[in-house]
Amino acid sequence: MLFEDEEDIFSGGSPKKKFFDIVYNANRNLVELELDKLVERVCLLEMMLEEHIDEDTIEREIKTRAVTQSSELDNCKVSKYIELTANILTQNE
Repeated sequence: MLFEDEEDIFSGGSPKKKFFDIVYNANRNLVELELDKLVERVCLLEMMLEEHIDEDTIEREIKTRAVTQSSELDNCKVSKYIELTANILTQNE
């Protein structure tokens, strides 16, 4: 795991828990803006992938990698939760 003890980094829980605490309590417009940016990025990445491989292959690959690269995926998710939380907090000041 990228962050050995993520409970220490965010007192009161993991980066995921802290993210959701922030989402529920921060300025709604800022949260919507940040989530919209994330959805836009996912859509653009999917569109880029679909230019090279079909949707069924993408879905199979996602399922396979979720299992075979679970550790890397977990690290990536922790990093993304931290990044999103920081983005919301810095705009919320």
